[in-house]
Amino acid sequence: MHISILGLGAMGARIAARLLDHGHTVTVWNRSPERAEPLIERGANIAATPREAAERNDLVLSIVRDDEAAEVIWLGDGGALHGLRANAIAIELSTVTPDWTRRLGEAVAGRGAGFLDAPVVGSRPHAEAGNLTFLVGGESSALENVRPVLDVLGGVVHHVGAVGAGATMKLAVNAVFAVQAAALAELLAMLRGAGLNESEAVGILNALPTASPAAARVATLMTERAFTPNFPIDLVEKDLGYAVEVAQAFGVEAMVVAATREAFAEASGRGFGGDDIVGIAQLYGG
Repeated sequence: MHISILGLGAMGARIAARLLDHGHTVTVWNRSPERAEPLIERGANIAATPREAAERNDLVLSIVRDDEAAEVIWLGDGGALHGLRANAIAIELSTVTPDWTRRLGEAVAGRGAGFLDAPVVGSRPHAEAGNLTFLVGGESSALENVRPVLDVLGGVVHHVGAVGAGATMKLAVNAVFAVQAAALAELLAMLRGAGLNESEAVGILNALPTASPAAARVATLMTERAFTPNFPIDLVEKDLGYAVEVAQAFGVEAMVVAATREAFAEASGRGFGGDDIVGIAQLYGG
C-alpha cells in the first residue's frame, strides 16, 4: 500500500521502518525534517508539509504527542486535512482525547474520507517487532480496508466502538498501568525502609496471583534501576491528565487516577520526565 506517516517520534519512526521493510511505499513528514533521513536512506519519500503527504496517498497515519500537536498537523496551515483525498482513510494512532478524535473524524468525513481512531498499546520494542495492539474506534468497513497494514504492525486489533471509543479505551489502559507503577514505587520504598531485601521481596510479589504481568515487569525493572525510556514519565503524566478529564466529564471523580497523575507530575518536576515510567521509583530513593 501507499502510506503517509505524520510524526517521526520514537513510535512513528519505527512504524515507518517496519512498513518499509514489508514492501509498502511510505511517505513521511516530521516537523524536524532531519528525523526522516534514516528512513529516506531505506526508501521512504519525504513531504514538505502534512498536506503534501496526504495528497500523495490514500492512507494517512498520524502519531504525535498530544491533542495540540495533532490539531496543528491535521487542521493547521498546510495541514493534512486540506490535502486528504475523497475515499482515503485517515488514522489517528496518537494517545489523545476522545473529544479530539471525534472532532477530527467529523472533519475527515466532510472530505468524503474514512476515519479511525486507533491508538496503539505497546512501546518502542513492540513497534520494532510488529507486536503492537490497536484499540480501534470507527466504522468496520474502514477497519477491514486497513487491516493488512495493521497486521504488519501488530495484528492484534480490538474494535471497541465508534470514533472516540479507541481513545477512551487507551486512556484507561495507560491509567491502569500507571497506577500500578506508582503504587509499586511507594511499596518498594516501604519494604526497603522496613529492612527487607528488595530483590527477594519483588520475587515474592511477582510469584503471587495479586501481581499482574505488567506489575511484575515494572517491579523487576525498578529493582534493576532500568530507567531508559520506552514510555517516558512526561507522557504518562499527560495521559493521566486526559484520563482525569474524561472521567470527570462523566461525573467520575477519579481520585486514584488524579493522585497518580500528581505523583508523575512531581517526578517530572524533579527532572525525571524523560525517564521511563518505572523511573517514578526515583521519587522514593529507588
